[in-house]
Amino acid sequence: MNGQTVAILETRLGEQLAELIAKRGGKPVRAPALAEIPDVDPQHIARLIQEWRAQPARVAIFQTGVGTRALFKTTDALGLTDTLLALLAAALVVVRGPKPTAALRSRNVRIDVSAAEPFTTAEVIAELNSLPLAGERVVVQRHGGRNPELEKALRAKGATVIDIPLYRWSLPEDTKPIADLIAALERREIASVIFTSASQAHNLFGLAQSLGKADTLAANLNSTLVASIGPVSTAALAHFGVKAGLEASPPKLGPLVTALDKALSN
Repeated sequence: MNGQTVAILETRLGEQLAELIAKRGGKPVRAPALAEIPDVDPQHIARLIQEWRAQPARVAIFQTGVGTRALFKTTDALGLTDTLLALLAAALVVVRGPKPTAALRSRNVRIDVSAAEPFTTAEVIAELNSLPLAGERVVVQRHGGRNPELEKALRAKGATVIDIPLYRWSLPEDTKPIADLIAALERREIASVIFTSASQAHNLFGLAQSLGKADTLAANLNSTLVASIGPVSTAALAHFGVKAGLEASPPKLGPLVTALDKALSN
């Protein structure tokens, strides 16, 4: 990467990503733009399980690994995991990608439907298109925020959506690294910015708005090589007027770093 500066907005895997960038000859700058805040109400989960037993759900959709693990951690504490497993055994289990797949398999849950790459909501909806859901209940594990696109598609098929909130996305407590990144972009000190989730784009622009710098942020980002992990992040960036210069295929960190290395090394 010829010693060029690469900004990283990833939080959970930020250190790992920084190491990959450094190994390729880049200069990583970390500016975590996303925090996962636990948002579990055990009593709500207990009521949901009780209602699920009384009114069985036809489908259960799992969107993230962290949310899936949080659900089972909660049912473990409530002594309801065996009940949850029985309910899932009687439902059609749908997963959005490899992370919820791994979390469910660790609990020996049968998986009936897996969304195709690049593991977005569109692929989940495509898998459900041929499934009759009129009058059926569908449990949806929330992925940090509600998924209006998925919920709209399910309701259009006549389904009742049962939302399970387990965590929410927020800005980190310390926003100084993000503010410093916005300033560094203004000074043209950043060669590339890596986005690994749509929420990072929303949080970055949200903070820029509070700093009175939202109007210039898009232009400053477009002066760099913006690297996106996949189509969901790319669409979020486009919403703010930012064009992704490259998109990982498949949407994983390894291919993303490889593509970025090639682009910055030319």
